Amino acid sequence: MARYAPDHKDQTRQRMVETSARRFKRDGFDGSGIATLVADAGLTNGAFYGHFASKHDLIATVVAEQLAAQVARVETLPLGLASVEVVVDEYLSPGHRDDPGEGCPSAALLDEITRQEPAARQAYTDGARALIDAIARHLAADDVPQARDRAIGLYSLLIASLQLARAVTDLDLSDQVLASARDNAMRIVTGPAPTSGTPSSSRAAS
Repeated sequence: MARYAPDHKDQTRQRMVETSARRFKRDGFDGSGIATLVADAGLTNGAFYGHFASKHDLIATVVAEQLAAQVARVETLPLGLASVEVVVDEYLSPGHRDDPGEGCPSAALLDEITRQEPAARQAYTDGARALIDAIARHLAADDVPQARDRAIGLYSLLIASLQLARAVTDLDLSDQVLASARDNAMRIVTGPAPTSGTPSSSRAAS
């Protein structure tokens, strides 16, 4: 009988998660059945059930691990606004727009996650909260006020803008959406310019 390395089972499970994530982001959760998902990973149906109780179990796992990878990416960057700008530029790039299978799970699947079972929705909730908090730490590191509110605004803007850029058939318009979204994202990141001089109310009273 063939003998497997001690980490063979973990590697097989991870391959299943990674190939399924790409398939889901390209075709949606309902776009493929277990047979297609296991074929993508080079496995059999029997092997699938050795790792996951159901397709819903796999979906929840994929959602959790995809968001965790995004959090890890943000957390590896040096604290500060410059790192948030890096994230914005990567997210709103034509390359990201044109390759949903390797991109953000939120932009590809958010509307479907709302219709999933509680485990997947909870996995998304936990992951989204962690990602928002990770972004907020970068904003707060530069003494930006209301860092978490800004992080939520930025998170929402990035996802919606990428979805719109992918939805339209006019490439010029799609590029405009990305460019405009970047400008607006950076306004959220940097916040309003500080006021200088004496407040107008004080000047009026003097």
